[in-house]
Amino acid sequence: MPDLSTLMLFSAACVVLTATPGPDMLLIASRSISQGRAAGFLTYLGIALGTYCHALAAALGLSQLFLAVPTAYEIVRWAGCAYLLYLAWKTLRSEATQFAPSAGLKRYSMQRTLGEGLATNLLNPKMALFVLALFPQFLDPTKGSLTLQILALATVLNLIGFVVNGSVILLSGHIRSRITGLGRFRKLPQYLLATVFAGLACRLALGTRN
Repeated sequence: MPDLSTLMLFSAACVVLTATPGPDMLLIASRSISQGRAAGFLTYLGIALGTYCHALAAALGLSQLFLAVPTAYEIVRWAGCAYLLYLAWKTLRSEATQFAPSAGLKRYSMQRTLGEGLATNLLNPKMALFVLALFPQFLDPTKGSLTLQILALATVLNLIGFVVNGSVILLSGHIRSRITGLGRFRKLPQYLLATVFAGLACRLALGTRN
């Protein structure tokens, strides 16, 4: 297992990384505004599970496939774009009442919300490359199993991410309360969430591997 000094240094890096607004934070915030805090936390749980999947893939050497075979990276990248655009389309076609406090959380099941967070993370090849680039800097073969060390680092990253994104979710709840109090803007969360999905798809499509 990593020693305390290694974990402290890694934790500091995680705080900087998770506190910097990015696609995950934007998705979690928009989910919280459109469907409530429970949906925001479920979305983060899906993203956290995806982080563990990427960590295990890195431990098994699967993430290196993206570096060795560029086509594999492109396949996952465009699959991710297609999935995000599909989510944007489904969101726009949803009834506006889905996002009302009394009905929205019931209409979207826990499994669906969790699954969308997980799939969005898994279909982002940049996350795999990020884990592959950052984690090895904090591994020490003399400290035991590399797989356990990677999972420990992933747990630290997820715990810090939970604190940071949990704060975002709680703040988003206040924004949601204000929006739902304005009748003529009742579809605004719906448009916001669809815009986030479409924006993430464009970012993934237009971005580079670096």
